[in-house]
Amino acid sequence: MNSMPLGGGGTLRLLLGFAVGGLLGDVFLHLLPESFEALKNSGAYPSDESVLRACGIWILVGLFTFILVELLFAVHRRLQDEHESYEAKKNDDCVAVTKHGNGVMDSFSIGGVQHGNGTVCGTEGNIYSNVNGPNASNKATTDNADLIHISGYLNLVANGIDNFSHGLAVAGSFIAGTKVGLITTFAILLHEIPHEVGDFAILLKSGFTRWQAARAQLSTAAIGVLGAVAALSVERVDFLGRCTSWILPFTAGGFINIALIGVLPELLKERNPRESLKQFFCVFLGLSTMAAVQLLTH
Repeated sequence: MNSMPLGGGGTLRLLLGFAVGGLLGDVFLHLLPESFEALKNSGAYPSDESVLRACGIWILVGLFTFILVELLFAVHRRLQDEHESYEAKKNDDCVAVTKHGNGVMDSFSIGGVQHGNGTVCGTEGNIYSNVNGPNASNKATTDNADLIHISGYLNLVANGIDNFSHGLAVAGSFIAGTKVGLITTFAILLHEIPHEVGDFAILLKSGFTRWQAARAQLSTAAIGVLGAVAALSVERVDFLGRCTSWILPFTAGGFINIALIGVLPELLKERNPRESLKQFFCVFLGLSTMAAVQLLTH
């Protein structure tokens, strides 16, 4: 699956920098305060200290859950590659056509030039290598693409959980009153605009095309409707709050993983000091945007 960067790799990396700042701003300026309030209001913890401890535990659970998923995907891919490599080695054959006739060789060593399609040229005879497995360069590219896709899918999972909590909040606020519901809806929409810009960049970096990224974001947005339906179907909103109070800190842990493990290493590969400075500015811009949204909505 080929990605379609906006205006080239440089522009995409600037958007990724904005995504890192936006995610970290979302975690530390929005999700963590909201997590504390949600856990405190659940009534399950007797003191603020126990609330903070529970919040930290759920953040770590979210962080390491996402790390574990990435590790499992990596192990699965490595085992699959080993199997493919074994099958390719078993099925590889080389056909030699010379003036003495045709024959099959298990291996050969000739000073020729090997092309990507397996043809060997520059020899005295006509020798063709028929290799039934992928060459090394294509294999490395495939491995890298598959591993990158994982970060994109994890981002969609985290956003789906986050949008579910937004649906709960919107529906719960409308239960409290129309005015409160409209204010909450406006605040969430304002908060989501910079968030979605960063998410779009992460999906492009993960190998999604623009259309696939847009469809994926619409799909995660639809999960918010499920959250609203869940809130409206439960008679007691306080009971629902106790059952879902872990969602926000868990999502915060997932966003920390995506920002610092999934996206930031891509920015650290930059060797041009000027580009690095621009990317750092975009990180700061994303963080500042989320801070401004928090000030406007509270």
